[in-house]
Amino acid sequence: HPVPLENLKIIDLSGFTVLPGLIDAHSHILLHPYNEVSWNDQVLKESRAERSARAVMHLKATLDAGFTSLRDLGSEGAGYADVGIKRTLQKGAIVGPRLIVAGRAIVATGSYGPKGFDLSHDLTLGAEPADGNDLIRVTRDQIGKGADLVKIYADYRWGPKGEARPTFSQEEIQLIVDTAASSGRRVVAHSATNEGMRRAILAGVQSIEHGDGGTLDTFKLMKESGVIYCPTVTVTEAIAEYGGWRKGVDADTNGVKNKHAAMTSAMEAGVTICNGSDVGPYTHGTNLRELKLMNEYGLSREKTLQAATMVGAELMNMKDNLGQVKVGYLADLIAVDGNPLVDLDVLSDPKMVMLDGVVYK
Repeated sequence: HPVPLENLKIIDLSGFTVLPGLIDAHSHILLHPYNEVSWNDQVLKESRAERSARAVMHLKATLDAGFTSLRDLGSEGAGYADVGIKRTLQKGAIVGPRLIVAGRAIVATGSYGPKGFDLSHDLTLGAEPADGNDLIRVTRDQIGKGADLVKIYADYRWGPKGEARPTFSQEEIQLIVDTAASSGRRVVAHSATNEGMRRAILAGVQSIEHGDGGTLDTFKLMKESGVIYCPTVTVTEAIAEYGGWRKGVDADTNGVKNKHAAMTSAMEAGVTICNGSDVGPYTHGTNLRELKLMNEYGLSREKTLQAATMVGAELMNMKDNLGQVKVGYLADLIAVDGNPLVDLDVLSDPKMVMLDGVVYK
């Protein structure tokens, strides 16, 4: 709405660079670093009350770091706690970035964890299992319970030797995509295998998360299909570090090598790349690591900044009012001391963080 000039508050940012608030398009606010507590123990031993309380702190740290929007991709065993947290944010009872959430996420029966326990126990799983035509019901149910998008696991580590293998058929993924589309929602796919990626791309998902095993031909198919790539570089390096890997000292792990190869193929194919770090398994509020690593892996600083703004806005399904400094767009802004097109490190200490026209820092 038009505001009379005399009612405007002028914020003098002379000497600073003003840019859109940053977007992390792959987060897990209900997880914390795996070198503190393992994923299994977070899912099985931490109460939803504890996990939700931690999430409130995670959101504040993220906003303070200049990230004003998150696409949160799965509660990892915490049911619809992410939906409740989003609604609490909207009421103004807690402070954090704008949020879209996936709820429980969908996995193929038998593929997801926790695993390795006596089979007489009925364990809480990290996502909701479903198969065949039942995927229609589960997709509708998750949407009805507040999911803004539907996340699927197109593959997972369920092979004979624990390796990643495709889970859903292309036809099953198509059922999910078509059902979600009827409600105006998109589907995103966790996929680390080439075949899982191929099936998800052909079925019409919006983005591929991870993509470690993708070939150049598959990334070219992504480009042709308009599917966005969310590389999650930081979590790959963080997990390698938890295992003892010393960057710059030790040879790259297979996971790090695969991520380099995937990023190289994605860039060669001209795929649109977003900023999505998979934060949660590493420390919330240090999301900038992903931008710096994407640049290190070969993405230009300009494209890296676009990945964390304009491309992120598309994945938030808000490309027409978010991710740019532009008349009519939402006032999600940060100010930094220096030029991030020259040095991304200047983003590490935002001097101002504004969300929806309100200054929080």
